[in-house]
Amino acid sequence: REVERMIAEGRVALNGVVLDTPATILTSLAGVTVDGDPVEAPAAARLFLYHKPRGLMTTHDDPEGRPTVFDNLPEGLPRLISVGRLDFNTEGLLLLTNDGGLARTLELPDTGWLRRYRVRAHGDVTQAQLDALKDGVEIEGVKYGPIEATLERDQGANVWLVFAI
Repeated sequence: REVERMIAEGRVALNGVVLDTPATILTSLAGVTVDGDPVEAPAAARLFLYHKPRGLMTTHDDPEGRPTVFDNLPEGLPRLISVGRLDFNTEGLLLLTNDGGLARTLELPDTGWLRRYRVRAHGDVTQAQLDALKDGVEIEGVKYGPIEATLERDQGANVWLVFAI
């Protein structure tokens, strides 16, 4: 989509001729320029493991000005995108990649990747209540798939749960 926008803006040329349509067959990137600069082959897909601390947004720009994961990465990394999201007050493993296609593939439920979360909750929860989630759950008319949930431990007013979705 970004390339289509650049073509519409007249920024992309092939052998010095500005392209006016994205319907152009290329056998190589030889002669392709954007804003006069030669286009290079895409970088190899890379995957980074990042331990997201609490208090960071998983977004490139937060309208409320809160700090983001991307503000806290070391210098010199390529432009990265997150594979999924973790909430502001959530900490844990976050995958980052320089490849949008890889990110989409890893995020899709159809891939069948099991995601496991360790959760602290307040109140009383029994394993029997958690077992009821194995067949999925419907919330406000939306049917969610099966959830494998285990009561890890009960600690005062908190319970620690493990969810696999």
